[in-house]
Parts: sequence; C-alpha cells; structure tokens
Amino acid sequence: MNSTVKNIQEQLFALQDLKYRDFQRKLMPTVDPETVIGVRTPELRKLARSYGRQPESREFLKCLPHQYYEENNLHAFLLETIRDYGRAMEEVERFLPCVDNWATCDQMSPKVFGKHLTELLEKIRLWIASPETYTVRFAIGMLMRFYLDEAFRPEYPELVSGVRSEEYYVNMMIAWYFATALAKQYDAVLPYLEQKKLEKWTHNKTIQKAVESYRITPEQKAYLKTLKIK
Repeated sequence: MNSTVKNIQEQLFALQDLKYRDFQRKLMPTVDPETVIGVRTPELRKLARSYGRQPESREFLKCLPHQYYEENNLHAFLLETIRDYGRAMEEVERFLPCVDNWATCDQMSPKVFGKHLTELLEKIRLWIASPETYTVRFAIGMLMRFYLDEAFRPEYPELVSGVRSEEYYVNMMIAWYFATALAKQYDAVLPYLEQKKLEKWTHNKTIQKAVESYRITPEQKAYLKTLKIK
C-alpha cells in the first residue's frame, strides 16, 4: 500500500467513533458497510485543513479509487482547499467517477468554482447529461449552490427539469433544487409546478420539501399544497 494512503488510513482509524459508524452505515445504503470507519465530519474537515497544506495531499488525491468511505469524504474536502480553478476542475473530473454515495457527492464543493461561474456552467451542462447517478446529482447541486442568487437565469431550472431518471438520488436532488429555488426565485420556478413539468414523485417531493422550509411563507405553502398531484 502507498505510504501516504496508509498514513491517512491510520489517522482516520485513530478518529473512529463506533457508535457514529453504526449510525452512518444506516444512512448509506449504497455503501459497503465494511468500508465505513466512523469519523465525524468536523474531524474530517479539520484533517483536510491541516493535510491540505502538505505536499502529500497531492499524492493522496492521485490514489483512486479509495478503500474507505471516509477517504472519499476527505478527498472531497481536500478539493475545497484547491485555489486554482483549472487544477480544481481537473481533480473533480477525475474523482467524480469514483463517487458512489449522496453524502460524498453533496459535500464536494470547491470554493474556487464560485469565482468561475461561466466556465463552470459549461461543465455542468456536460455533467447533467451524464449516465452516472452522482455526476448528475453533483451537476444539479452546483446549480443549486451557485446559480440561484445573483447568477440565476430562467434557463437553469429548465436544465434541471429536463432530467429524467429512475435513480432515487437523482430525483431527490431535483426536488431539493426546486424546493430551494422556490425559496429564492419563487415567481420564476412556480410555473414548473403549476404546469406539472416534473415527474409525479419529484413534483410532490418538491412541494413537501418546500412546505417544510422556513424560507417559504405560510401563504406560499398553502398554495403549493393545492398543487399536489394525487
């Protein structure tokens, strides 16, 4: 085994919390339970911050695929420390095929992407058309994170509504995107529900998540409930 990987694994096992491991295993049905060590997210982020400044971090990023779930999450957090957009994008594209669960996917969000929204959008358009579940989920997550405020354009929810998938983790992200969009761009995205542009399950899940949000007004919630498809 690569000495860098061995060293990282030893550090991860030193942070192991067995009760948390058992809890995490239940949340990750797509992940082999034997690959879950049981390290809490704040500890992983702390490790990423300290390790990201060391040259060995580059070596670790090259060692794909990883053996443990926490190695994947550490990898995702290390990507956030990269300040050069070109390198960050290169590393993300190399890592995306290895992402096999919703948590790793959702926790990966390089900060430098927010400074290169035009270039990033070109990649999002490619990712969202991918046959890979977590590549599509990541693309929608990037649209939700970076393009629902000042950078919002009406064509972006159109991109998301055009996704058709049998995958639960894709459809859940579509619902999450539209629920968040309702909180931030209500008038622009409401027609997607009024005109029933989403699949039935995703449509109803969007309404459920929006109604649970504190960012949606009581009046908006009441109206959204009338749009549920029975």
